[in-house]
Amino acid sequence: MLKRILATALAVAFALTLATGMAVAAAKPAPAGKVNINTASAEQLTTLPGVGPKLAARIVEYRQKSGTFKTVQELMNVRGIGEKNLKKIEQYLSAGDAAARSGANK
Repeated sequence: MLKRILATALAVAFALTLATGMAVAAAKPAPAGKVNINTASAEQLTTLPGVGPKLAARIVEYRQKSGTFKTVQELMNVRGIGEKNLKKIEQYLSAGDAAARSGANK
């Protein structure tokens, strides 16, 4: 009987901890303006919903290796960003004027 009560108490505690963590993650405020994916630092990218430090670092690394993003949709080339993730953050993103910059460099 004591084992059953203890197991139930642990399950409830775990569920509350998990629920609290999700609520904190969901409460992340949206960025004030558009985030330019071609110039943003990893820290700035973490202000986006669902983007943590590891994903932000992968975005920056991809940009350094492959050059500027011409469109926001090119973010789907980064591991960890699929259609669902992109839909969540697309409204907060800008690719700036990458086409104009690449044309000016020729």
